[in-house]
Amino acid sequence: MARLTRDDWIDAAYSRFRDGGISAVSVEAVARDLGATKGSFYWHFADRGALVDAVLARWEDLETERLIELVEQVEDPSERLAKLLEVIAHRTTERSGERTLFAEASALNITDVVSRASERRVSYTAHLLEGVGLKPADARRRAVIVVAAVVGYQQLVAGGWEPGEDAEPRALIETLFAIVTPSAI
Repeated sequence: MARLTRDDWIDAAYSRFRDGGISAVSVEAVARDLGATKGSFYWHFADRGALVDAVLARWEDLETERLIELVEQVEDPSERLAKLLEVIAHRTTERSGERTLFAEASALNITDVVSRASERRVSYTAHLLEGVGLKPADARRRAVIVVAAVVGYQQLVAGGWEPGEDAEPRALIETLFAIVTPSAI
């Protein structure tokens, strides 16, 4: 077997995070997934906390920064909002780990990462809303509502709620954006 890299460990841990949240990321479970020993883990990380930090850094990058980079490729402000809508609707069903992250943040002492990602999401959404004509303060208020609604939806699903056809992610997000964009005023 080839020697495992730090990224191999992060990949496997991130997979566990996506499926079951941060609590699913244990050294033993990730080692088992990789067919490795815990000694191999300690070659790359000081402890579980260092692995969790790496998983959270990846989450923040993939689910916030890369999402923003993807949306920023669109030039027209209205189309950017549409792209954000499309990406959020698609990713909402794939964010199992994130569903529990907000609820677990305080207990796991990771509020700084979750808060930073949330602020980045609110700021970026406000920026997009300003681009379609809202004043900064109004755009910020509406951006908070958008991010809170997306996180709230994730929490409902994490709690076992089944959305059904009328409340599937894309339709809900389209309705949300219709409510918060200037054309709805």
